[in-house]
Amino acid sequence: MKTKEIVKEIDKLGLSEKLILVEDIWDSIARSNSELPMPEWQKVELDKRYGEYKSGKLNLHDWKDVHDDLREKHK
Repeated sequence: MKTKEIVKEIDKLGLSEKLILVEDIWDSIARSNSELPMPEWQKVELDKRYGEYKSGKLNLHDWKDVHDDLREKHK
C-alpha cells in the first residue's frame, strides 16, 4: 500500500481510532529501536554524559523549574 492510500484510510478513522493507531506506530518503533543506527560519536557523547551524571558532576535542574523559567522568558 502506498503512503497516499494509507493517508486516505487514516482520514476515514475517528479521533480515538487515530490515537490508538499513533500509539501502535510508536510501540512498533520502540520494538525496533535497537535497529536504529547511532553514530559512534553520539555513543561516546552519551557515555560521557552518563558518566558525568553518575559521578555527580552535572548541574541538574528540575523540569518544573526549567518549564517555569522558559514560560517567564517568553511572555
